[in-house]
Amino acid sequence: MLPDADDLPGLLLDLTVPHEDINALVAGRRRLTADPGALRLLEECVEEMFRHPEATGHPPDLAELFDAAPAELSGTFAVYVYIAALPRTLARHRERGIPSEVSRRTLADLGRHLAAHRRRHGTTGVVSPSWLVRHFRGELYQLGRLQFERARLGQRTAPVIAAAGLDAVPGTPCLNLHIPDFHGPLTPSACDRSLAWAREFFALHFPEERPVAALCHSWLLDPQLKRYLPADSHIVRFQNRFRTAREDTEPSDTQPVQFVFGDPDLPVAELPRRTSVERAVGDHLRAGGHWYVGHGWFPFTVGRGGNSPNE
Repeated sequence: MLPDADDLPGLLLDLTVPHEDINALVAGRRRLTADPGALRLLEECVEEMFRHPEATGHPPDLAELFDAAPAELSGTFAVYVYIAALPRTLARHRERGIPSEVSRRTLADLGRHLAAHRRRHGTTGVVSPSWLVRHFRGELYQLGRLQFERARLGQRTAPVIAAAGLDAVPGTPCLNLHIPDFHGPLTPSACDRSLAWAREFFALHFPEERPVAALCHSWLLDPQLKRYLPADSHIVRFQNRFRTAREDTEPSDTQPVQFVFGDPDLPVAELPRRTSVERAVGDHLRAGGHWYVGHGWFPFTVGRGGNSPNE
């Protein structure tokens, strides 16, 4: 299921795995293939990943299987699972007519997660290894600056969208919108291009789903950010695209610390103040405030001539 040791480095580089992680992953492959139990676990993970392909919006959680990997592979086992899954992933993409460039940029998120792990821990590993199941199952796609995940409306969000006049019930197709880091500024023009691309992409490659709304669940939608950032900032203008779906009452202070500074466990008192966003996140926490995940949505029409996200 795995490419041989000579071919593995090139494949890892295609997935934008950092150069400094290549040798460790090639060495780990030798340990993995020498362990029959680990190979069986890898095969089980791949089979579970592709089980129930109709369950869009409910990707399997492989965390327990990843945790069962041998200790010497505990930080990297997920990488080998995704590499082993790659031929089936690309076959799914071909069945849907997904352009090879979209496949390449989507699956390059594996390398981004390794880069994030090295930034935080200084070692080879994957941040949130189960998250990438979405990419390799064919449920999430990188389209320009933003990522779009095929999903279904839940029990809490569907009534809110229905109340706005859309045909929405729990289980109605929607898109979850994600904002990956290491992809440059979140400019309005880049977001506009991503949304226009997504309208055509999903109409062409998943015509049966017809998502009614785009949703986003992120600390970037916390309205408190407007106290600290100018009205024409990229983040505030991004927030203004969305209507409120619901409000959280449970703080989520580690999310902005993780995404802005790279490590959720950094002491609040020592957070840098180099940029306006760093100052906003750190000063708010140092003043005793909390950050919350915001939940937003806007209508989404697939195909050419779709509505503006602000309509």
